[in-house]
Amino acid sequence: MSGPLQLAFVTSADRFERLPASRAEVAVVGRSNVGKSSLINALANRKNLARVSNTPGRTRLLNLFTVDPEPGSDGAMAATVMDLPGYGYAKASKQMRASWGQMIETYLLERDELVMVVVLVDGEVGPTRLDTQMLDWLRDHGLPHTVVATKHDKVKSSKRQRRKRDLADGCDLEPGDVVWVSAAKGTGIDRLRSLVRSWLADPA
Repeated sequence: MSGPLQLAFVTSADRFERLPASRAEVAVVGRSNVGKSSLINALANRKNLARVSNTPGRTRLLNLFTVDPEPGSDGAMAATVMDLPGYGYAKASKQMRASWGQMIETYLLERDELVMVVVLVDGEVGPTRLDTQMLDWLRDHGLPHTVVATKHDKVKSSKRQRRKRDLADGCDLEPGDVVWVSAAKGTGIDRLRSLVRSWLADPA
């Protein structure tokens, strides 16, 4: 199947045990202002599927979407995409940040349906300490993950090749291992849609 992902909101939950079963699941994680909601909207080619806010940190729950459900399916065992709360929102209380971190960590370690973690890194500023900590944590726990660099359009064309090398190096990856996208311009969105579908179609 080509074209936009057919995403439909299912539910929000404050703990992974309250989520319905899924055939396979891809999770999207990143800093609170990296553009997660904009990217999810772009993957579905819909403006208001995931809430986009000028205030980082508004997504405080586990937000679940079905992907390309079969016609007539009730979605009970459809493949799913998980929008995780953003990390590093400075204006949230220390206690709230800790609770978000615990919720995300428990989800990532215990959600059996999880087949891929998409780590969004701001392509304009490069990986932050929080980003590299997340990548180190995923590697330490052997969790499959892919780095997606957002805001491709914000990087001047004359600096893109250098930025791609530097960003990949900062994530301890080769440049070809990073998927670059722009939700605003559509750059790389088709490729990422294909990757999401391949991960969900072949959980092994």
